[in-house]
Amino acid sequence: MHVIVLGAGVVGVTSAWYLRQKGYDVTVVERQRKAGTETSYANGGQVSVSHAEPWANPSAPLKVLKWMLKPDAPLLFRPRLDPAQWRWALSFLRECTSARAAYNIRQMVNLGTYSRSCLQALRNEAGLEYDQLDKGILHFYTSQKEFEGALEPARIMREFGCDRQVIDGRQAVEIEPALAPIRERIAGATYTSEDESGDARKFTQALAKRAEDAGVRFLYGTEVVGFEQASHRILGVHVIHDGQHQTLRADNYVLSLGSYSAILARKLGLFLNIYPAKGYSITVPVKDEEAAYQVSLTDDEYKLVFSRLGDRIRVAGTAELNGYSRELNLTRCRAIVRRTAEIMPDAAHWDQAEFWTGLRPTTPSNVPYIGRCRFANLFLNTGHGTLGWTHSCGSAAALADIVSGQRPDVDFAFAGL
Repeated sequence: MHVIVLGAGVVGVTSAWYLRQKGYDVTVVERQRKAGTETSYANGGQVSVSHAEPWANPSAPLKVLKWMLKPDAPLLFRPRLDPAQWRWALSFLRECTSARAAYNIRQMVNLGTYSRSCLQALRNEAGLEYDQLDKGILHFYTSQKEFEGALEPARIMREFGCDRQVIDGRQAVEIEPALAPIRERIAGATYTSEDESGDARKFTQALAKRAEDAGVRFLYGTEVVGFEQASHRILGVHVIHDGQHQTLRADNYVLSLGSYSAILARKLGLFLNIYPAKGYSITVPVKDEEAAYQVSLTDDEYKLVFSRLGDRIRVAGTAELNGYSRELNLTRCRAIVRRTAEIMPDAAHWDQAEFWTGLRPTTPSNVPYIGRCRFANLFLNTGHGTLGWTHSCGSAAALADIVSGQRPDVDFAFAGL
């Protein structure tokens, strides 16, 4: 049986891998010339079950209003004459209750824990190297109010199985000495020892090579433009390859095109409440090994995540809800450099920062679409927002089970559109 996977980011490539392990003939369609070169290219690098507090929570509406006039705000909503943006925003507000936030935390923790286990097994099985570190993730707070606001979400995460322990500033610096320059400013912290970090692009491209060796076919430089359908089945996918229009046919199809999944789905009359959240990252060469961190960090007040990738430092964050433009906003990039250099001034050559931006496919709840839709042979694995790297292996393993008619080994609200 033949399955076509649309998209070769980290979610699409892991989907192809697990489907191939189930015995399917798999073709991956990707518009770029390599795997992992869009949203997976330079993300934050964290495999973070502990990053399960959704953006939509009771404190979010006031924060978003406060940040609207700040060009370097962690979450920036730029209103547009775009019905999709406003539908997303209204849905986001509905998710901001305590009950909905707790429900969404449970979904994200369950999927994240399962996915982390799948990643570890896959890494060992396939012998993958991607600058991975298993030193945990430390969330630190330089605002007492932000720290106090994190206590209840951390408690809920522990209740659902994520061991996110609350610690003080002294313990935080013991775990990661690179935080010593701001020791006196740390109001508190949390630490999840089982979380990891690594280069998502290196992982994706290494796994794509393993998948290709295992028989998966990759069609790079191939743009998906539409579907051929009849009743509630997909008969083919229309693509442009080398300037020529073609129709590719398979028994089943998997939609994993990130933020562009919503655009393509609308051609089928299928509404996916996904909107692009433009994120930014900097990648900087290490200057002083002793001053640079090893433990992956999260600065929750500024919504930044830090990963150590060999001799490089990666810091990523902020979200800009402003359509599909990938134009680089240097104000936001420089804000990341400024905050990071303030925390650990001697860690890296901050004047050599490489800037990147990408569109993260975000749902109002931060919970992705995984599973079936009303088209019998079209499956969804998309909408992972900032956690595509964290949730990729678990999402793909679960999806392969669903395509095979099996029940996934994770308690999660799978899609049934």
